[in-house]
Amino acid sequence: MKQVGLFTRMAKAAARFTGRAACFNLAVLLILIWLVTGPVFQYSDTWQLVINTTTTIITFLMVFLIQNTQNRDTQAIQIKLDEIIRSMEGAHNALLDLEELDENTLDAFRTRYEALASKARKEIATGGNDRGSPDLDSD
Repeated sequence: MKQVGLFTRMAKAAARFTGRAACFNLAVLLILIWLVTGPVFQYSDTWQLVINTTTTIITFLMVFLIQNTQNRDTQAIQIKLDEIIRSMEGAHNALLDLEELDENTLDAFRTRYEALASKARKEIATGGNDRGSPDLDSD
């Protein structure tokens, strides 16, 4: 396996840290300290600038951290789903790597599955069942 890069290791560690209650508590504590120091600094522009700048920088960096974590998680989930589809008897291998298709192709697949779901609901309403693996194009 390929060795994980420095950014990925740092992003994972930061995501784990920032997702914990202790990190939230630390953020609340820092805000409280900032609020308490307001009278000391006479609620000056510098006092306000400190919190504004700090939160802006943290927010800016967190956008990239969250996006990296979300991308990595989404890719892992897609690979796992692809493996489940690949390994199941009767599954449609055309659905592998579906997230890479264009919008029109996705709409066509969605329409086929919506028709299949509608047919299954009608079957249930008439006392049938919705089990099995019917062909996508069957009527």
